[in-house]
Amino acid sequence: MAMYRLWPDICSMTSAGCPWRPPGLTCRPLLSPVLFMPSFSVVSGALRALCVSVLVFSAALAAPAQAQSKRERDLEAIKTRMATAEGRYREALVKVGNNDPAGVDESNLALEDMEDVIADCLKIKGCPVSTLLASYKRLLKADVDARAAGDSAEDGGEAFVESELPTGNVPRSAEAAALLSADGQRFVNMVKMNPAVQAGIRRWLTDMRVSLVQSHENYQYMRHLMSPAFQRSGLPEALLFGIMAKESTGRVHVGSRAGAVGPLQFMPATGRRFGLGPDGTGFDTRYDPRMSADAAASYLNERFAEFGNNIELWLAAYNGGEGRALRVYRSSGGRSFWDEDVYAQFPAETKDYVPMVIAAAWLYLHPKEYGLSFPKVDAKPATFRLAKPASIYELTICIGNGGTRDGFMRALRNLNPRYEADQWIAAGTVMNGTVKMAGLYNRYCIDGTRAELARQLVSSDPRSAIVRIGPIEPATGTATGEDGTVPTEGGAPAAQAPRPEPKKQARAPRQHRVTRGETLMSIARRYDCELAELARANKLKAPRYAVRLGQQLKLQGCGG
Repeated sequence: MAMYRLWPDICSMTSAGCPWRPPGLTCRPLLSPVLFMPSFSVVSGALRALCVSVLVFSAALAAPAQAQSKRERDLEAIKTRMATAEGRYREALVKVGNNDPAGVDESNLALEDMEDVIADCLKIKGCPVSTLLASYKRLLKADVDARAAGDSAEDGGEAFVESELPTGNVPRSAEAAALLSADGQRFVNMVKMNPAVQAGIRRWLTDMRVSLVQSHENYQYMRHLMSPAFQRSGLPEALLFGIMAKESTGRVHVGSRAGAVGPLQFMPATGRRFGLGPDGTGFDTRYDPRMSADAAASYLNERFAEFGNNIELWLAAYNGGEGRALRVYRSSGGRSFWDEDVYAQFPAETKDYVPMVIAAAWLYLHPKEYGLSFPKVDAKPATFRLAKPASIYELTICIGNGGTRDGFMRALRNLNPRYEADQWIAAGTVMNGTVKMAGLYNRYCIDGTRAELARQLVSSDPRSAIVRIGPIEPATGTATGEDGTVPTEGGAPAAQAPRPEPKKQARAPRQHRVTRGETLMSIARRYDCELAELARANKLKAPRYAVRLGQQLKLQGCGG
Protein backbone atom coordinates (compact mmCIF):
# COMPACT_ATOMS: atom_id res chain seq x y z
CA MET A 1 0.00 0.00 0.00
CA ALA A 2 2.91 2.34 0.76
CA MET A 3 4.18 1.95 -2.80
CA TYR A 4 0.87 2.95 -4.22
CA ARG A 5 0.88 6.03 -1.99
CA LEU A 6 4.44 7.02 -2.95
CA TRP A 7 3.80 8.00 -6.57
CA PRO A 8 0.83 10.26 -5.98
CA ASP A 9 2.78 12.02 -3.30
CA ILE A 10 5.71 12.49 -5.65
CA CYS A 11 3.29 13.95 -8.16
CA SER A 12 2.15 16.31 -5.48
CA MET A 13 5.71 17.18 -4.59
CA THR A 14 6.52 17.91 -8.22
CA SER A 15 3.99 20.65 -8.20
CA ALA A 16 5.08 21.64 -4.75
CA GLY A 17 8.66 22.37 -5.70
CA CYS A 18 10.54 19.12 -6.24
CA PRO A 19 11.88 19.41 -9.83
CA TRP A 20 12.37 15.65 -10.39
CA ARG A 21 9.76 13.19 -11.61
CA PRO A 22 10.44 9.50 -12.32
CA PRO A 23 10.91 8.82 -16.04
CA GLY A 24 7.68 7.92 -17.78
CA LEU A 25 5.50 8.99 -14.84
CA THR A 26 2.27 10.73 -15.84
CA CYS A 27 0.39 12.26 -12.94
CA ARG A 28 -3.34 11.69 -13.24
CA PRO A 29 -6.15 11.54 -10.66
CA LEU A 30 -6.27 8.05 -9.18
CA LEU A 31 -9.27 6.05 -10.32
CA SER A 32 -9.48 3.86 -7.21
CA PRO A 33 -10.20 5.65 -3.94
CA VAL A 34 -8.84 2.62 -2.10
CA LEU A 35 -5.39 3.32 -3.39
CA PHE A 36 -5.48 6.95 -2.45
CA MET A 37 -4.69 7.69 1.13
CA PRO A 38 -4.12 11.43 1.66
CA SER A 39 -1.38 11.05 4.23
CA PHE A 40 1.15 13.33 2.58
CA SER A 41 2.18 14.75 5.95
CA VAL A 42 3.22 11.33 7.15
CA VAL A 43 5.72 10.64 4.43
CA SER A 44 6.66 14.16 3.38
CA GLY A 45 10.00 14.10 5.13
CA ALA A 46 10.96 10.78 3.57
CA LEU A 47 9.81 11.91 0.17
CA ARG A 48 11.82 15.11 0.33
CA ALA A 49 14.92 13.11 1.26
CA LEU A 50 14.25 10.68 -1.60
CA CYS A 51 13.74 13.54 -4.04
CA VAL A 52 17.05 15.13 -3.07
CA SER A 53 18.85 11.80 -3.39
CA VAL A 54 17.35 11.10 -6.81
CA LEU A 55 18.26 14.59 -8.04
CA VAL A 56 21.86 14.23 -6.90
CA PHE A 57 22.15 10.79 -8.53
CA SER A 58 20.56 12.01 -11.78
CA ALA A 59 22.87 15.01 -11.95
CA ALA A 60 25.88 12.76 -11.40
CA LEU A 61 24.79 10.57 -14.31
CA ALA A 62 23.82 13.44 -16.61
CA ALA A 63 26.94 15.56 -16.14
CA PRO A 64 29.33 13.35 -18.14
CA ALA A 65 26.70 12.75 -20.82
CA GLN A 66 25.96 16.45 -21.13
CA ALA A 67 29.66 17.30 -21.25
CA GLN A 68 30.25 14.62 -23.84
CA SER A 69 27.28 15.84 -25.91
CA LYS A 70 28.48 19.45 -25.77
CA ARG A 71 32.02 18.44 -26.82
CA GLU A 72 30.63 16.47 -29.77
CA ARG A 73 28.53 19.44 -30.83
CA ASP A 74 31.54 21.74 -30.60
CA LEU A 75 33.65 19.33 -32.68
CA GLU A 76 30.93 19.03 -35.30
CA ALA A 77 30.66 22.83 -35.46
CA ILE A 78 34.43 23.08 -35.90
CA LYS A 79 34.34 20.64 -38.83
CA THR A 80 31.43 22.47 -40.44
CA ARG A 81 33.17 25.83 -40.13
CA MET A 82 36.34 24.43 -41.67
CA ALA A 83 34.47 22.85 -44.58
CA THR A 84 32.61 26.11 -45.21
CA ALA A 85 35.83 28.15 -45.17
CA GLU A 86 37.52 25.66 -47.50
CA GLY A 87 34.60 25.90 -49.94
CA ARG A 88 34.78 29.70 -49.88
CA TYR A 89 38.51 29.59 -50.56
CA ARG A 90 38.02 27.30 -53.56
CA GLU A 91 35.35 29.61 -54.95
CA ALA A 92 37.76 32.51 -54.50
CA LEU A 93 40.43 30.59 -56.43
CA VAL A 94 38.04 30.28 -59.36
CA LYS A 95 37.46 34.04 -59.27
CA VAL A 96 41.19 34.73 -59.09
CA GLY A 97 41.73 32.43 -62.06
CA ASN A 98 39.22 34.50 -64.01
CA ASN A 99 40.77 37.82 -63.00
CA ASP A 100 37.87 38.76 -60.74
CA PRO A 101 39.24 41.46 -58.38
CA ALA A 102 36.99 40.24 -55.55
CA GLY A 103 38.72 36.85 -55.56
CA VAL A 104 41.84 37.95 -53.65
CA ASP A 105 39.89 39.59 -50.82
CA GLU A 106 37.55 36.61 -50.51
CA SER A 107 40.45 34.16 -50.38
CA ASN A 108 42.12 36.18 -47.62
CA LEU A 109 38.93 36.22 -45.55
CA ALA A 110 38.50 32.48 -46.02
CA LEU A 111 42.08 31.83 -44.81
CA GLU A 112 41.49 34.02 -41.75
CA ASP A 113 38.37 32.00 -40.95
CA MET A 114 40.39 28.76 -41.19
CA GLU A 115 43.00 30.18 -38.81
CA ASP A 116 40.25 31.05 -36.32
CA VAL A 117 38.82 27.53 -36.61
CA ILE A 118 42.20 25.93 -35.83
CA ALA A 119 42.70 28.29 -32.86
CA ASP A 120 39.28 27.31 -31.46
CA CYS A 121 40.06 23.63 -32.08
CA LEU A 122 43.15 23.82 -29.89
CA LYS A 123 40.94 24.89 -26.97
CA ILE A 124 38.79 21.73 -27.19
CA LYS A 125 40.10 18.47 -25.73
CA GLY A 126 40.33 15.76 -28.36
CA CYS A 127 39.83 18.11 -31.34
CA PRO A 128 41.47 16.55 -34.46
CA VAL A 129 43.85 19.33 -35.46
CA SER A 130 45.56 17.04 -37.98
CA THR A 131 42.31 16.68 -39.91
CA LEU A 132 41.95 20.44 -40.14
CA LEU A 133 45.53 20.85 -41.26
CA ALA A 134 44.78 18.42 -44.09
CA SER A 135 42.40 21.04 -45.46
CA TYR A 136 45.28 23.51 -45.56
CA LYS A 137 47.37 20.93 -47.41
CA ARG A 138 44.69 20.40 -50.04
CA LEU A 139 44.32 24.12 -50.61
CA LEU A 140 48.06 24.67 -50.88
CA LYS A 141 48.23 21.87 -53.45
CA ALA A 142 45.40 23.46 -55.46
CA ASP A 143 47.15 26.84 -55.35
CA VAL A 144 50.48 25.34 -56.47
CA ASP A 145 48.81 23.52 -59.36
CA ALA A 146 47.08 26.72 -60.47
CA ARG A 147 50.34 28.68 -60.35
CA ALA A 148 52.17 25.97 -62.28
CA ALA A 149 49.54 26.09 -65.01
CA GLY A 150 49.80 29.86 -65.15
CA ASP A 151 53.60 29.88 -65.30
CA SER A 152 53.74 27.35 -68.11
CA ALA A 153 51.43 29.54 -70.19
CA GLU A 154 53.53 32.70 -69.92
CA ASP A 155 55.38 33.85 -73.01
CA GLY A 156 54.04 30.92 -74.92
CA GLY A 157 51.67 32.73 -77.26
CA GLU A 158 48.28 31.17 -76.77
CA ALA A 159 47.83 29.57 -73.37
CA PHE A 160 45.58 26.59 -72.75
CA VAL A 161 44.41 25.25 -69.41
CA GLU A 162 42.09 22.52 -68.33
CA SER A 163 39.21 24.96 -67.99
CA GLU A 164 39.90 27.25 -65.07
CA LEU A 165 36.34 28.57 -65.48
CA PRO A 166 34.91 26.67 -63.73
CA THR A 167 35.62 22.95 -63.31
CA GLY A 168 36.18 20.50 -60.54
CA ASN A 169 35.36 22.56 -57.46
CA VAL A 170 32.52 24.53 -58.98
CA PRO A 171 30.62 26.93 -56.70
CA ARG A 172 27.25 25.47 -55.73
CA SER A 173 25.49 28.43 -57.37
CA ALA A 174 26.98 27.30 -60.68
CA GLU A 175 25.79 23.72 -60.48
CA ALA A 176 22.54 22.85 -62.15
CA ALA A 177 22.26 19.82 -59.87
CA ALA A 178 22.03 22.10 -56.83
CA LEU A 179 18.87 23.63 -58.24
CA LEU A 180 17.29 20.48 -59.66
CA SER A 181 17.09 18.27 -56.58
CA ALA A 182 18.24 17.91 -53.03
CA ASP A 183 20.64 15.06 -53.73
CA GLY A 184 21.85 16.46 -57.06
CA GLN A 185 21.29 13.19 -58.92
CA ARG A 186 18.54 14.20 -61.32
CA PHE A 187 20.77 16.35 -63.52
CA VAL A 188 23.49 13.71 -63.51
CA ASN A 189 21.01 11.07 -64.62
CA MET A 190 19.53 13.45 -67.19
CA VAL A 191 22.95 13.66 -68.83
CA LYS A 192 24.27 10.14 -68.39
CA MET A 193 21.07 8.25 -69.13
CA ASN A 194 19.48 10.43 -71.80
CA PRO A 195 20.47 9.54 -75.38
CA ALA A 196 19.39 12.96 -76.71
CA VAL A 197 21.72 14.77 -74.31
CA GLN A 198 24.49 12.29 -75.04
CA ALA A 199 24.05 13.04 -78.76
CA GLY A 200 24.24 16.75 -77.94
CA ILE A 201 27.55 16.25 -76.13
CA ARG A 202 28.88 14.35 -79.13
CA ARG A 203 27.91 17.20 -81.48
CA TRP A 204 29.52 19.84 -79.26
CA LEU A 205 32.74 17.81 -79.12
CA THR A 206 32.94 17.16 -82.87
CA ASP A 207 31.23 19.29 -85.51
CA MET A 208 30.52 22.15 -83.10
CA ARG A 209 33.69 22.02 -81.02
CA VAL A 210 35.00 25.30 -82.44
CA SER A 211 31.68 27.00 -81.66
CA LEU A 212 31.79 25.72 -78.07
CA VAL A 213 35.35 26.97 -77.53
CA GLN A 214 34.47 30.36 -79.05
CA SER A 215 31.39 30.56 -76.84
CA HIS A 216 33.49 29.91 -73.75
CA GLU A 217 36.08 32.50 -74.78
CA ASN A 218 33.45 35.14 -75.52
CA TYR A 219 31.66 34.39 -72.25
CA GLN A 220 34.81 34.92 -70.19
CA TYR A 221 34.99 38.52 -71.41
CA MET A 222 31.32 39.10 -70.51
CA ARG A 223 31.05 36.95 -67.40
CA HIS A 224 31.34 39.86 -64.97
CA LEU A 225 28.39 41.48 -66.74
CA MET A 226 26.12 38.45 -67.16
CA SER A 227 26.63 35.96 -64.32
CA PRO A 228 25.56 38.22 -61.38
CA ALA A 229 21.93 38.22 -62.58
CA PHE A 230 21.78 34.42 -62.44
CA GLN A 231 23.61 34.27 -59.11
CA ARG A 232 21.18 36.74 -57.53
CA SER A 233 18.25 34.63 -58.74
CA GLY A 234 19.76 31.35 -57.56
CA LEU A 235 19.93 30.06 -61.13
CA PRO A 236 22.81 27.85 -62.32
CA GLU A 237 25.47 29.78 -64.22
CA ALA A 238 26.04 26.71 -66.39
CA LEU A 239 22.51 27.12 -67.72
CA LEU A 240 23.30 30.70 -68.75
CA PHE A 241 26.36 29.49 -70.64
CA GLY A 242 24.40 26.70 -72.33
CA ILE A 243 21.70 29.10 -73.56
CA MET A 244 24.24 31.63 -74.81
CA ALA A 245 26.34 28.99 -76.59
CA LYS A 246 23.33 27.66 -78.44
CA GLU A 247 21.71 31.03 -79.17
CA SER A 248 24.61 33.22 -80.30
CA THR A 249 28.02 31.61 -79.62
CA GLY A 250 28.59 34.65 -77.43
CA ARG A 251 28.38 37.14 -80.31
CA VAL A 252 26.41 40.14 -79.10
CA HIS A 253 25.43 41.54 -82.50
CA VAL A 254 24.05 38.36 -84.04
CA GLY A 255 20.42 38.36 -85.20
CA SER A 256 17.96 35.81 -86.58
CA ARG A 257 15.59 36.02 -89.52
CA ALA A 258 12.70 35.90 -87.05
CA GLY A 259 13.88 39.14 -85.40
CA ALA A 260 15.62 37.83 -82.27
CA VAL A 261 18.88 39.67 -81.48
CA GLY A 262 21.59 39.90 -78.84
CA PRO A 263 23.67 37.37 -76.93
CA LEU A 264 20.54 35.66 -75.59
CA GLN A 265 18.37 36.25 -78.68
CA PHE A 266 15.32 38.07 -77.33
CA MET A 267 12.41 38.66 -79.67
CA PRO A 268 11.07 42.25 -79.70
CA ALA A 269 7.83 41.49 -77.83
CA THR A 270 9.47 39.31 -75.18
CA GLY A 271 12.22 41.88 -74.76
CA ARG A 272 9.69 44.64 -74.10
CA ARG A 273 8.06 42.52 -71.36
CA PHE A 274 11.37 42.43 -69.52
CA GLY A 275 12.53 45.99 -70.14
CA LEU A 276 14.56 45.49 -73.32
CA GLY A 277 14.29 47.42 -76.58
CA PRO A 278 15.08 50.87 -78.07
CA ASP A 279 16.32 53.23 -75.35
CA GLY A 280 15.65 56.52 -77.18
CA THR A 281 19.25 57.00 -78.36
CA GLY A 282 19.04 54.59 -81.29
CA PHE A 283 20.38 51.64 -79.28
CA ASP A 284 18.43 48.43 -78.71
CA THR A 285 19.22 47.14 -75.22
CA ARG A 286 18.63 43.54 -76.34
CA TYR A 287 22.26 43.76 -77.50
CA ASP A 288 23.49 44.69 -74.00
CA PRO A 289 25.02 41.65 -72.22
CA ARG A 290 24.17 42.81 -68.69
CA MET A 291 20.59 43.82 -69.43
CA SER A 292 19.85 40.74 -71.52
CA ALA A 293 21.14 38.47 -68.72
CA ASP A 294 18.93 40.30 -66.21
CA ALA A 295 15.95 39.76 -68.52
CA ALA A 296 16.80 36.07 -69.04
CA ALA A 297 16.99 35.48 -65.28
CA SER A 298 13.58 37.11 -64.81
CA TYR A 299 12.15 35.05 -67.66
CA LEU A 300 13.43 31.76 -66.22
CA ASN A 301 12.12 32.67 -62.76
CA GLU A 302 8.68 33.04 -64.35
CA ARG A 303 9.04 29.60 -65.87
CA PHE A 304 10.10 28.21 -62.48
CA ALA A 305 6.83 29.50 -61.04
CA GLU A 306 4.95 27.65 -63.79
CA PHE A 307 6.92 24.43 -64.22
CA GLY A 308 8.83 23.99 -60.97
CA ASN A 309 12.25 22.36 -61.40
CA ASN A 310 11.45 21.04 -64.88
CA ILE A 311 14.32 22.82 -66.60
CA GLU A 312 13.60 21.06 -69.90
CA LEU A 313 10.27 22.88 -70.09
CA TRP A 314 11.95 26.18 -69.18
CA LEU A 315 14.18 25.72 -72.19
CA ALA A 316 11.31 24.59 -74.42
CA ALA A 317 9.48 27.79 -73.49
CA TYR A 318 12.59 29.92 -74.07
CA ASN A 319 12.96 28.50 -77.56
CA GLY A 320 9.41 27.92 -78.71
CA GLY A 321 7.36 30.31 -76.58
CA GLU A 322 5.93 29.96 -73.10
CA GLY A 323 2.36 29.78 -74.45
CA ARG A 324 2.93 26.47 -76.20
CA ALA A 325 4.98 25.04 -73.33
CA LEU A 326 2.30 25.94 -70.78
CA ARG A 327 -0.50 24.42 -72.89
CA VAL A 328 1.46 21.19 -73.30
CA TYR A 329 2.31 21.10 -69.59
CA ARG A 330 -1.29 21.55 -68.50
CA SER A 331 -2.78 19.17 -71.04
CA SER A 332 -0.30 16.45 -70.05
CA GLY A 333 -0.89 16.81 -66.34
CA GLY A 334 2.64 18.06 -65.69
CA ARG A 335 4.48 15.13 -67.23
CA SER A 336 8.16 15.28 -68.21
CA PHE A 337 9.41 16.86 -71.41
CA TRP A 338 10.77 13.44 -72.39
CA ASP A 339 7.36 11.79 -72.13
CA GLU A 340 6.45 10.60 -75.62
CA ASP A 341 3.14 12.48 -75.80
CA VAL A 342 4.71 15.69 -74.46
CA TYR A 343 7.82 15.47 -76.65
CA ALA A 344 5.74 14.95 -79.80
CA GLN A 345 3.94 18.28 -79.32
CA PHE A 346 7.06 20.41 -79.71
CA PRO A 347 8.59 21.40 -83.07
CA ALA A 348 11.85 19.88 -84.31
CA GLU A 349 13.82 23.02 -83.45
CA THR A 350 12.79 22.80 -79.78
CA LYS A 351 13.49 19.05 -79.66
CA ASP A 352 17.03 19.86 -80.78
CA TYR A 353 17.42 22.98 -78.64
CA VAL A 354 16.65 21.50 -75.21
CA PRO A 355 19.25 18.67 -75.16
CA MET A 356 21.87 20.88 -76.84
CA VAL A 357 21.62 23.52 -74.10
CA ILE A 358 21.78 20.86 -71.37
CA ALA A 359 24.80 19.27 -73.08
CA ALA A 360 26.64 22.61 -73.31
CA ALA A 361 25.91 23.29 -69.63
CA TRP A 362 27.29 19.87 -68.70
CA LEU A 363 30.48 20.40 -70.69
CA TYR A 364 30.91 23.81 -69.08
CA LEU A 365 30.98 22.09 -65.69
CA HIS A 366 32.92 18.94 -66.64
CA PRO A 367 35.28 19.56 -69.57
CA LYS A 368 38.14 17.45 -68.23
CA GLU A 369 36.09 14.27 -68.39
CA TYR A 370 35.84 14.72 -72.17
CA GLY A 371 39.38 15.88 -72.91
CA LEU A 372 38.14 19.41 -73.51
CA SER A 373 40.46 22.38 -72.97
CA PHE A 374 39.48 26.02 -73.14
CA PRO A 375 41.82 28.96 -73.88
CA LYS A 376 42.73 30.93 -70.80
CA VAL A 377 41.69 34.54 -71.28
CA ASP A 378 42.97 37.58 -69.41
CA ALA A 379 39.50 39.04 -68.92
CA LYS A 380 40.02 41.36 -65.95
CA PRO A 381 37.70 44.27 -66.80
CA ALA A 382 38.94 47.82 -67.26
CA THR A 383 38.07 50.97 -69.21
CA PHE A 384 40.12 53.34 -71.34
CA ARG A 385 39.37 56.78 -72.77
CA LEU A 386 39.87 57.50 -76.46
CA ALA A 387 42.54 60.15 -77.00
CA LYS A 388 41.28 60.75 -80.55
CA PRO A 389 38.38 59.58 -82.72
CA ALA A 390 38.61 55.93 -83.71
CA SER A 391 36.52 53.00 -84.83
CA ILE A 392 36.53 49.47 -83.43
CA TYR A 393 38.21 48.40 -86.66
CA GLU A 394 41.04 50.85 -86.01
CA LEU A 395 41.35 49.83 -82.36
CA THR A 396 41.52 46.16 -83.32
CA ILE A 397 44.42 46.82 -85.71
CA CYS A 398 46.50 49.05 -83.48
CA ILE A 399 45.97 47.01 -80.28
CA GLY A 400 47.10 43.84 -82.06
CA ASN A 401 46.79 40.25 -80.87
CA GLY A 402 48.29 40.76 -77.43
CA GLY A 403 49.22 37.08 -77.12
CA THR A 404 45.74 35.86 -78.07
CA ARG A 405 44.82 33.73 -81.05
CA ASP A 406 42.20 35.99 -82.65
CA GLY A 407 42.89 39.46 -81.26
CA PHE A 408 40.29 41.66 -79.60
CA MET A 409 37.78 42.48 -82.35
CA ARG A 410 34.99 40.31 -80.92
CA ALA A 411 35.68 41.30 -77.30
CA LEU A 412 35.62 45.03 -78.17
CA ARG A 413 32.33 44.63 -80.00
CA ASN A 414 30.75 42.55 -77.22
CA LEU A 415 31.83 44.94 -74.48
CA ASN A 416 30.81 48.05 -76.46
CA PRO A 417 27.58 46.95 -78.16
CA ARG A 418 26.40 50.51 -78.87
CA TYR A 419 28.95 50.97 -81.64
CA GLU A 420 29.19 49.41 -85.06
CA ALA A 421 32.61 48.14 -86.04
CA ASP A 422 33.19 50.81 -88.72
CA GLN A 423 31.58 53.67 -86.82
CA TRP A 424 33.76 56.61 -85.81
CA ILE A 425 33.68 57.06 -82.04
CA ALA A 426 34.38 60.53 -80.67
CA ALA A 427 37.50 61.41 -78.71
CA GLY A 428 36.92 61.29 -74.97
CA THR A 429 34.55 58.33 -75.16
CA VAL A 430 35.12 55.77 -72.41
CA MET A 431 35.45 52.28 -73.89
CA ASN A 432 34.92 49.01 -72.03
CA GLY A 433 37.70 46.47 -72.29
CA THR A 434 40.24 44.62 -70.19
CA VAL A 435 43.40 45.62 -68.36
CA LYS A 436 45.46 44.21 -71.23
CA MET A 437 43.46 46.11 -73.88
CA ALA A 438 43.84 49.36 -71.97
CA GLY A 439 47.60 48.90 -71.71
CA LEU A 440 47.98 48.06 -75.40
CA TYR A 441 45.85 51.04 -76.41
CA ASN A 442 47.99 53.47 -74.43
CA ARG A 443 51.14 51.93 -75.87
CA TYR A 444 50.26 51.57 -79.55
CA CYS A 445 47.09 53.51 -80.45
CA ILE A 446 47.62 57.10 -79.32
CA ASP A 447 50.56 57.84 -81.59
CA GLY A 448 53.40 56.08 -83.33
CA THR A 449 53.88 53.95 -86.41
CA ARG A 450 51.21 51.39 -85.64
CA ALA A 451 48.63 54.05 -84.86
CA GLU A 452 49.30 55.77 -88.20
CA LEU A 453 49.18 52.47 -90.05
CA ALA A 454 45.84 51.56 -88.46
CA ARG A 455 44.36 54.95 -89.39
CA GLN A 456 45.60 54.61 -92.96
CA LEU A 457 44.14 51.13 -93.35
CA VAL A 458 40.67 51.97 -92.06
CA SER A 459 40.55 55.19 -94.11
CA SER A 460 41.45 53.50 -97.39
CA ASP A 461 38.74 53.42 -100.08
CA PRO A 462 38.96 50.57 -102.61
CA ARG A 463 37.20 52.74 -105.21
CA SER A 464 40.19 55.07 -105.33
CA ALA A 465 42.19 52.25 -106.95
CA ILE A 466 40.08 52.61 -110.14
CA VAL A 467 41.62 55.19 -112.60
CA ARG A 468 39.45 56.77 -115.30
CA ILE A 469 41.42 57.90 -118.47
CA GLY A 470 38.56 58.48 -120.91
CA PRO A 471 37.41 56.45 -123.95
CA ILE A 472 40.06 54.79 -126.15
CA GLU A 473 39.76 55.70 -129.92
CA PRO A 474 40.92 53.01 -132.41
CA ALA A 475 43.12 54.14 -135.39
CA THR A 476 41.32 54.08 -138.83
CA GLY A 477 44.39 54.37 -141.14
CA THR A 478 48.17 54.75 -141.32
CA ALA A 479 49.50 58.17 -140.48
CA THR A 480 52.20 59.38 -142.95
CA GLY A 481 51.89 63.15 -142.77
CA GLU A 482 54.01 65.25 -140.53
CA ASP A 483 50.99 66.10 -138.47
CA GLY A 484 49.90 62.48 -138.25
CA THR A 485 47.08 62.74 -140.86
CA VAL A 486 46.37 60.22 -143.60
CA PRO A 487 46.91 61.87 -147.09
CA THR A 488 44.46 61.36 -149.97
CA GLU A 489 45.35 60.73 -153.61
CA GLY A 490 45.52 64.46 -154.30
CA GLY A 491 47.88 65.02 -151.42
CA ALA A 492 45.35 66.80 -149.24
CA PRO A 493 44.75 65.33 -145.87
CA ALA A 494 41.58 63.39 -145.47
CA ALA A 495 38.94 64.82 -143.28
CA GLN A 496 38.90 63.20 -139.87
CA ALA A 497 35.85 61.22 -138.97
CA PRO A 498 33.79 63.01 -136.39
CA ARG A 499 34.41 61.78 -132.88
CA PRO A 500 31.42 60.36 -131.08
CA GLU A 501 30.12 62.64 -128.42
CA PRO A 502 30.98 61.41 -124.97
CA LYS A 503 28.05 59.98 -123.08
CA LYS A 504 26.75 62.17 -120.38
CA GLN A 505 27.63 60.80 -116.98
CA ALA A 506 24.70 59.70 -114.92
CA ARG A 507 23.87 62.26 -112.32
CA ALA A 508 24.88 61.20 -108.86
CA PRO A 509 21.88 60.37 -106.67
CA ARG A 510 20.94 63.07 -104.20
CA GLN A 511 19.14 60.82 -101.69
CA HIS A 512 19.61 57.37 -100.24
CA ARG A 513 17.22 55.08 -98.38
CA VAL A 514 18.91 53.17 -95.52
CA THR A 515 18.82 49.39 -95.90
CA ARG A 516 19.49 46.66 -93.34
CA GLY A 517 23.05 46.55 -92.06
CA GLU A 518 24.06 50.02 -93.33
CA THR A 519 25.67 52.68 -91.18
CA LEU A 520 26.36 56.32 -91.90
CA MET A 521 30.03 55.46 -92.32
CA SER A 522 29.32 52.80 -94.96
CA ILE A 523 26.95 55.16 -96.80
CA ALA A 524 29.55 57.96 -96.75
CA ARG A 525 32.13 55.62 -98.25
CA ARG A 526 29.74 54.43 -100.93
CA TYR A 527 28.96 57.94 -102.19
CA ASP A 528 32.32 59.53 -101.39
CA CYS A 529 30.82 61.86 -98.79
CA GLU A 530 32.33 63.93 -96.03
CA LEU A 531 31.03 62.18 -92.91
CA ALA A 532 30.60 65.31 -90.79
CA GLU A 533 28.81 67.24 -93.54
CA LEU A 534 26.55 64.29 -94.31
CA ALA A 535 25.67 63.98 -90.61
CA ARG A 536 24.89 67.72 -90.32
CA ALA A 537 22.68 67.64 -93.41
CA ASN A 538 20.61 64.87 -91.86
CA LYS A 539 20.73 66.16 -88.28
CA LEU A 540 22.52 63.08 -86.94
CA LYS A 541 24.37 63.47 -83.67
CA ALA A 542 27.86 62.27 -82.84
CA PRO A 543 29.32 59.95 -81.79
CA ARG A 544 26.87 57.27 -82.94
CA TYR A 545 25.44 58.96 -86.05
CA ALA A 546 22.58 56.46 -85.65
CA VAL A 547 20.43 55.80 -88.72
CA ARG A 548 17.29 53.70 -88.88
CA LEU A 549 16.06 51.21 -91.41
CA GLY A 550 14.21 52.95 -94.26
CA GLN A 551 15.39 56.44 -93.33
CA GLN A 552 15.81 58.82 -96.33
CA LEU A 553 19.19 60.58 -96.22
CA LYS A 554 20.21 63.72 -98.09
CA LEU A 555 23.51 63.06 -99.85
CA GLN A 556 25.03 66.44 -99.13
CA GLY A 557 28.81 66.78 -99.22
CA CYS A 558 29.15 63.76 -101.52
CA GLY A 559 31.12 63.34 -104.73
CA GLY A 560 29.57 63.05 -108.20
